[in-house]
Amino acid sequence: MIREIISTKSAPSAIGPYSQAIRAGSTVYLSGQIALDPETGHLVEGGFDAQVHRAFRNLRAVAEAAGGSLAHCVKLTLFVTELTNFPRVNDIMQEYFAAPYPARSTVEVSGLPRGAAFEVEAVMVLD
Repeated sequence: MIREIISTKSAPSAIGPYSQAIRAGSTVYLSGQIALDPETGHLVEGGFDAQVHRAFRNLRAVAEAAGGSLAHCVKLTLFVTELTNFPRVNDIMQEYFAAPYPARSTVEVSGLPRGAAFEVEAVMVLD
């Protein structure tokens, strides 16, 4: 199977030995995105909401670099360091996704890279 590496300067560079996304056939696996500013490589300021918005914008940039959009996402995995932020994630997510929403899991974790409070990864299927 041919794997195509997806990369864009509109999202942060990988901070480890992985690709921003990999396309295999019509399926694109998007690596986790945290709230890093793609220009500075630093975590955005402004609290939890700002982090969620930046992470979704980063995910959107990678989806677009792969030839799709967030509407092509069929599965999301969300990671939060405090599950009490779950209602905020739901509210903000609706600004980036419309019904029918992708399948989703949300997991509380003890920590995320660079001290982030939120991370999102996705699987996208292109027509």
